[in-house]
Amino acid sequence: MQNSGKNKEIEEILTSLADRQYADFTAKLLPNVPRERILGVRAPQLKDLAKSMLDTADVYIDDLPHHWLDENLLHAYLINGLKSYDKAILATQQFLPYVSNWSVCDALSPKAFVANKAKLLPHIKRWIASKHEYTVRFGISMLMRHFLDAEFRPEYLKWVADIDRDEYYIKMMQAWYFATALAKQWDAALQALQTDVTNEWVRRKAIQKALESRRITTKQKAQLRKLR
Repeated sequence: MQNSGKNKEIEEILTSLADRQYADFTAKLLPNVPRERILGVRAPQLKDLAKSMLDTADVYIDDLPHHWLDENLLHAYLINGLKSYDKAILATQQFLPYVSNWSVCDALSPKAFVANKAKLLPHIKRWIASKHEYTVRFGISMLMRHFLDAEFRPEYLKWVADIDRDEYYIKMMQAWYFATALAKQWDAALQALQTDVTNEWVRRKAIQKALESRRITTKQKAQLRKLR
């Protein structure tokens, strides 16, 4: 889809905020994003721009695909700010196929999901079963962000453990999920790590990340070291 006049204005604003040195730095962190598609607009500026656009967010959100990484990050921040759950879930579903790197994936965390977790859960099950790498990563991240506290159920650990994919950024999110689960749901997560997590790389990386965490006690870390 070709940019609307309004979105062309947004692209010009982003271009005016470009930081070449920051773009070079970002490119090193995102090897699968061509350097020539990175403007280098910093996250606080993108978030401020997203806030100023919320009243007209629909125009931008409906205009896909984008050319710049920075446009995709802005898109994620716009979705995050949507107040309506129905709008947020629809916009998320439309956007996920265009998410092609961990930075945009991890930036996407709609605030409207917080008060609508029961509605969110069936979507998460579909996302983690997707063929698209970053849709799977996003699904795991939503389980991690919204279902490791009061709404936690041990079966969710099995959902993540059963994901059998070779993509690095999926496995990294699985490890991050289990490391976070160890900090929040120690007994269930430790059991899952011992019995359900069959991918050795994920298991070891989860233990490594947990050992680096300040939320894991010294006694717990001693137990984890025995599992390595």
